[in-house]
Amino acid sequence: MSTQSDYSLTRAAVTLLAALLLTAGTAREAGAAGSQSGGDNVTGSGIPAARAPNAAQRRAGAVPADAAFKPADMAVEVAAKSAGMTVDDAANSTDVAVNATAKSTGMTANATAKSAGVAVDDAAKPQVLATEAASEPDVVAAGAGPDAAPVTPRLNAAPAPLPPIRQSGFVYCVSGMVTTFNPQMASSGVTVDTLSAQLYDRLLAVDPYTYRLIPELAQRWEVLDNGATYRFHLRKNIAFQRTAWFTPTRTLNADDVVFSFARMFDVHHPWHAVNGGDYPYFDSLQFPQTVQSVKRIDNDTVEFRLESPDASFLWHLATHYAPVLSAEYADRLTASGHQEQLDRLPVGTGPFMLNEYHSGQFIRLTRHEHYWRGKPRMAQVVIDLSSGGIGRLSRLLTGECDVLAYPAASQLSILRDDPRLRLTLRPGMNIAYLAFNTRKPPLNDVRLRHAIALAINNPRLMQSIYYGTAETAASLLPRASWAYDNDARVTEYNPAKARALLRELGKPSLQLNLLVPTASQSYNPSPLKTAELIQADLAQVGIRLTIIPVEGRFQEARLTAVNHDMTLSGWSTDSNDPDSFFRPLLSCAAIGSQTNYARWCDPAFDALLHRALFSQQLASRIDAYHEAQRMLAQQLPVLPLASSLRLQAYRYGIRGLVLSPFGNASFAGVYRDERQEQTP
Repeated sequence: MSTQSDYSLTRAAVTLLAALLLTAGTAREAGAAGSQSGGDNVTGSGIPAARAPNAAQRRAGAVPADAAFKPADMAVEVAAKSAGMTVDDAANSTDVAVNATAKSTGMTANATAKSAGVAVDDAAKPQVLATEAASEPDVVAAGAGPDAAPVTPRLNAAPAPLPPIRQSGFVYCVSGMVTTFNPQMASSGVTVDTLSAQLYDRLLAVDPYTYRLIPELAQRWEVLDNGATYRFHLRKNIAFQRTAWFTPTRTLNADDVVFSFARMFDVHHPWHAVNGGDYPYFDSLQFPQTVQSVKRIDNDTVEFRLESPDASFLWHLATHYAPVLSAEYADRLTASGHQEQLDRLPVGTGPFMLNEYHSGQFIRLTRHEHYWRGKPRMAQVVIDLSSGGIGRLSRLLTGECDVLAYPAASQLSILRDDPRLRLTLRPGMNIAYLAFNTRKPPLNDVRLRHAIALAINNPRLMQSIYYGTAETAASLLPRASWAYDNDARVTEYNPAKARALLRELGKPSLQLNLLVPTASQSYNPSPLKTAELIQADLAQVGIRLTIIPVEGRFQEARLTAVNHDMTLSGWSTDSNDPDSFFRPLLSCAAIGSQTNYARWCDPAFDALLHRALFSQQLASRIDAYHEAQRMLAQQLPVLPLASSLRLQAYRYGIRGLVLSPFGNASFAGVYRDERQEQTP
C-alpha cells in the first residue's frame, strides 16, 4: 500500500486517478455521479501548506488574499508524464484499484509532493486563520482588512507547528460552503452538520443509538408548571477554548447560557441584530414569541419560562442550532467594537477549536486540550471543502481523505469492493421534498399541485438517485419518527391521470421554474440530477420546467424570494420530535424564515401543531400529528420524495467515528489504529 500523503500535497495523483475512474469499466457508476452533480470539478483544489502570516502582516492586522498558498495546478498530462504514461494510456487504463494506480504512477507521497514543488513538512505549519477576506467577506480573521482594528487581545505569534496530519489527525471530506461559524445563524450545511458538534456543546443532546435525550452541559433538568418552565443545573469546571483571538478567564456559568439564548429570543437584546439578526431554525419555531424569559437563578442554574407549555422544548435545545457561546467573549468584543466577530471567530466549549480557514478549500481544527470530557485523541482535524462528486471519491481512494461524508449512492459499489475502506449506513431523520410556492399562481391551485405529483416517477428517483439507499416518502415525517402515519400517503405516480387533470384545469401546456441547490446534501446526494429527472417527467405531461441552479448565500437570497414556482429542498434534524419538521417547514410563523419555501399558511394546521405541543401525553400528540399529516396529503404544499439513509465511508484504520441519524457526532473519540492502516 502506498504511503498516505500529507494533506497539502499536489492533486496530480488525484487528478490521474479521477481520469482513470471516469474511463474504467469498474467506475461507470462513479462517472454517473459526476454527471448527476452537474459537472463537479474532478481535480478540485488541494489544501495548501499551512503557513503563518509574517510578523509585518500580523503587526498590520492584515493578511494578503493570496496567503492561502495554493499548490501547483498540475493537469492530467503532467500527472501522466510523472507516471511515465501518455495521456491516452491513462485514459485507456481500466485498473482503478488504488494499489494498482499507485504502481502505475510510480509516485510515493513524497515524490508527488516534490513534483508539485510542495515540501511535505510544510503541511504541518499552522496558520492563525489567514482567511481570504476578499472572497468571503463575512468570515474574516481578527483584524483582517486594511481598515479593521484588531480584536483584544491581539493575535500573537503563530503557535508551535503541528505534526503532519497523517500522524496527528485525519481529513474529513464534505461538500458545502461556510457562511458563518455560529450554528444559531445557519439553516443547514457544513456549519450545522459538521462544525457545530466540534466547536460547541449544548445543554442537552440526543443519544445516537437510543434516540433519547441525554445531559450535556446541563447535568440534570426539571420540568415545572406542566411544561411551561424548564430549569437546568449546569456542570462545573467546563472550560472554554483558548484561541489566538480570545483567552477566557473563567469557566462556563449561567451567564453564558442566558446570553446564548437571550440573544436569539429577545429582539431587544443588544446582540440580537448583530450580523443580521437571523436565527432561521428558532425563528421558524416562533421562539421569540414562545420564550417569556431566560434568567440566571445562581451561578450554575438557568431557568426558561415559556408563554405556554411546549412538549417539544427540550428536543429543540438538543439540536445543533442551540450551542452555548461565551458571554465573556461577547463582552470583550463589545468593548473593542468588534461584535461581528462573535459569529466568525468562534469560541465554544467543544472538543476542537478553529485554527485555520480558507474559503472553499478547507478548515483546520485543533484539539481543545482542556475539553471537559477529556482531551480528544486527535491533535487536529482538517475538513476538506474543495472537491465534490468524483473528486472527493478520488481523494478517499488515494488516502488524501480519511473520511468521506455523504458519498453518492452510485459510488457504493466501489466503496464496498475496496478492502481498505469501511462503509457505515444508518437510518436518517431527514426528508427530501419538492416545495410548491402556494402564494404564486398557478401553484396556488391545489389541483395543479396534485397533477404535478401524479406526473413525477418517484420509483425512478429511488433507483437513479439513491440506488436503494432511501425509502419512498409517504409523509413529511421519516418512517423512523414515532408519529409517522403510513395511511397519510400522497398521490401515486400516474401520468395519464396527470394529463387529464391538466386538461380539466385548462392547462394542457405550462411553463414553470425550479430552484435547485447545487451541493450534495444528506437527504439528496444529487439535487441537479433529481431536478433533471423531474424535468423529464413533467415534459411528458406538457409542463416545461426551467431549472435554476443556486448555491451559497445566493441560494439563501433566492429561496426567500417570492417569484419562484418550486424549490427542490429537504430537511434533516438532530431531534426526534415531529415538531422539528412541521413548524420550521410549514407553520405560518416560518414563512418569513429561510425554511418555509412553500410559503404555506393554514391556521387549522397551526392549531394541530399547537395542540400537540400543549399535551404531555404521547398518545394525544400522535393523534394530532396524524391529523396534520392527512391534511398535508390533501393540501400538498410540499411533495415528499425520499427519506435517505446516512452514509459515511472511511479508511480502515480510522476508529471511534460515530454516525448519528441526527447529524454529525463529536470527533473527540476518533483515532487511528496503526495496526489496521494496511490492507486487511
